[in-house]
Amino acid sequence: MKPIIKIEGLSKRYKIGEHVAPYGSLRETLSRAARAPLQWGRKRKATRFVWALKDIGFEVPPGQILGIIGRNGAGKSTLLKVLSRITEPTAGRIELYGRTGSLLEVGTGFHHELSGRENIYLNGAILGMGRQEIERKFDEIVAFAEIEKFLDTPVKHYSSGMYMRLAFAVAAHLEPEILLVDEVLAVGDAEFQKKCLTKMGDIGHQGKTVLLVSHNMASVINLCQRAIRLSNGKVVADGNPVDVVQGYLTETRSADGQILWNDPAEAPGTEIIRLHSVRILQEGIDGPTADVDISKEVLVEMKYWNLQENAPLYSGMWLRDQVGTIVLSSANLHSMSLTDDPWFGRPHPLGMFQSVCRIPGNFLNEGHYSVSAILGKVPDKTQVLEDQVLSFHVHDTGEMRKHYYGGWVGVVRPRLAWHTEYIEGVVPEAIDGEEKLASVRG
Repeated sequence: MKPIIKIEGLSKRYKIGEHVAPYGSLRETLSRAARAPLQWGRKRKATRFVWALKDIGFEVPPGQILGIIGRNGAGKSTLLKVLSRITEPTAGRIELYGRTGSLLEVGTGFHHELSGRENIYLNGAILGMGRQEIERKFDEIVAFAEIEKFLDTPVKHYSSGMYMRLAFAVAAHLEPEILLVDEVLAVGDAEFQKKCLTKMGDIGHQGKTVLLVSHNMASVINLCQRAIRLSNGKVVADGNPVDVVQGYLTETRSADGQILWNDPAEAPGTEIIRLHSVRILQEGIDGPTADVDISKEVLVEMKYWNLQENAPLYSGMWLRDQVGTIVLSSANLHSMSLTDDPWFGRPHPLGMFQSVCRIPGNFLNEGHYSVSAILGKVPDKTQVLEDQVLSFHVHDTGEMRKHYYGGWVGVVRPRLAWHTEYIEGVVPEAIDGEEKLASVRG
C-alpha cells in the first residue's frame, strides 16, 4: 500500500538567539540590505545551532492513527509544524498525499475582534474549505463546539476552553485525509476530551490519517494503532503503542524526581534534624523518576540527618494534587503505618537515616502530584515541613481506559474487589397495580 505520508532524512536546525524579522516595507528591506555589508567589518560572534529534528525518516499508511510522544523539547511540535508547512525544513524530503488539516495551537488563525461566527468562515478558509463547504457544515461545527450562546460574541472574550473547542471543531470537520493534532486536548474538560477523542477515532475509522502529539499516555494507547517516540530530535522507538509508552515511562528521567542537599548547613531543617534528599522511585526504573506507571507501586524516599544524640524522631509526608488539595497524609507512626517501623519514636543515634513510604499501585488517580516532607521529634510538633518539595506525574497506561476516554472522577482511583452472584431465577411483574413474582421462562 502506498503511504499517505513519507518522510526521508528530515532535519530542522535553529540558530540560538536568532531573531526573525517581521515583514516590512520595501524601504525597510532596502535599508537593511544597504547596512548588511557594514556588518562584515565588525567582530562576529560564534554562531551556535540546535537541531530540533535530526535525520528523521518514517512512513504512515492511509487510515492509521499515529501517536507521537516524548519529553518537552524532543521535537514533536517542530515535526508537526514542518508537516503543516508552517516551518521549512533544513534538510530532507516530505511527501503528503492528501488534504491536510492542522490543529497545532489553540485559536491559530483566529481574529480576536471577529465573532465566533466570522472566525468559523475565516479559519475554515485558512484551512482550505470553500464557502459552500463551510455553510454546509456550519451548524454541525457550532453544535460540536458548544458555543451557540456566544456565536456572535468577539472571540477575544472567549475562555481558552471555548477557543479550543471552536478551533478543534473547525479542523475536525474539514474532513482532511490527514489531520495533525498537537496536545490541544489538555485545555478542555474531561467530557469534551472524550468527545474529541471519539471524533478522532471516527476520522480514523473513515480511512483518514491522524498524527497525534500527546502527553496523555492512555489516549495514545487506546486511540493509536502505532506510536513513535522522539528524543533530542531523533526517532528512538517506533511500534506498538503499549511497548513504546512502557519504554518511555521506564527510560524517562526528570530532575523533579529527586531533590538533594549535600551540605547540611544549607538543607531545610532545624538544629535537631535536616533533610538530605527526597526521591520518587518505582520498580523497573533505575533511579528517581517523575513519571510513574499507575499500575505499579510508588516509593517516596526521604533521607535526613539526625543532629541530636538520642532524639526520638518520626517521619511523614503530605501528598497534594495539581490544585494543591491534600490527597492524603501519612507517617511512620504505628497507628498510621501498615507495618511497625522499628525506628519510630526510638532514640536515634547521630547520623543519616532513610524512611520510605510505599503507595500501592492502582491507588492514585492519574494526574500531577507534589510531595511535602515532614520530619519531627516525638512528642513535639512538626520540626520540619518542606511543602511541595518535589512533584511527579501518574500516567494511566490504559488498562482502566479501554471503555472510558475521560478522566476518572475522584481524588484516588483504587482497584477494589467486586463480586456478583446469581440469586434466583424470578423477576417481579406488575399486574393490576400489584407486584407478583413470576418464574423466568426459558
